[in-house]
Amino acid sequence: MKKKVAYQGVKGAYSHLACYHQYPEYEAIACKSFDETMYLVEEDEADIAMIPMENSTAGRVEEIYRLIPKMKLHIIDEYYQPVNHCLLALHGTKIEDIKSVSSHPQALAQCKNHIEKYNLEARTKFDTAGSAQELINMQDRTHSAIASSLAAEIYDLEIIEEEFQDLKNNTTRFLVLSKEYIIPEFDKDEKYITSIIFEVRNIPASLYKVLGGFATNSVNIIKIESYSGSGTLTLSQFHIDIDGHPDETNVKLALEELSYFANTVRMLGTYIPHSMRENLRA
Repeated sequence: MKKKVAYQGVKGAYSHLACYHQYPEYEAIACKSFDETMYLVEEDEADIAMIPMENSTAGRVEEIYRLIPKMKLHIIDEYYQPVNHCLLALHGTKIEDIKSVSSHPQALAQCKNHIEKYNLEARTKFDTAGSAQELINMQDRTHSAIASSLAAEIYDLEIIEEEFQDLKNNTTRFLVLSKEYIIPEFDKDEKYITSIIFEVRNIPASLYKVLGGFATNSVNIIKIESYSGSGTLTLSQFHIDIDGHPDETNVKLALEELSYFANTVRMLGTYIPHSMRENLRA
């Protein structure tokens, strides 16, 4: 039986494109919401989920960071998808025929200079691929959509202009989520990322002491996010990504200090960083 990967959006969305590139042998399942995407994996109706975490231009996906502390899934991989916005229209349309364009607000913002260059009226829609799908139903040569090349293929639209975005290095980071907690075996020659959620104890300087444990053990914290936890305003939860594998000695020592100063610690997953991560750092 063919394995399944769930994503949020309609066919041709950038999440669908990420599934298409990273898991071409899987059946991609479109979901209406991130909740539904995760639910399919939790209920064994999909093997994995492809979830966008942040974009190099638009920043983090707020809804995902709110869902992560509540989810039952684990992170098994990350994937970086370059975002190449395309200006799409009905076949035979010329750029001078187009008067308006529709897409997701972020896509419109990322293509602002090009939209103004052609003096197009921008119309906000729920998503990029949905705008492409709507264009087919409209059959209006004066209208266009900003979406992926995959959306152009699926909905049989013409790409009027590729790389329509203003910034050329626009990239979205995705996480691959699984019901199974899969940790790669430690290899000293390999690099790893470990993602953790913890809730600090209500004592003075608890977060400082937690972070100090990583510093004194030479464990690099790649990122840290915070949100209110336990339904109160007095305790906070933190999501951190660190360089390292739980089987490394220095990481073990740092996690021991974390456990001492935290009420709860949840290991979200350990995975090998995507090859594009280093390129973006540079």
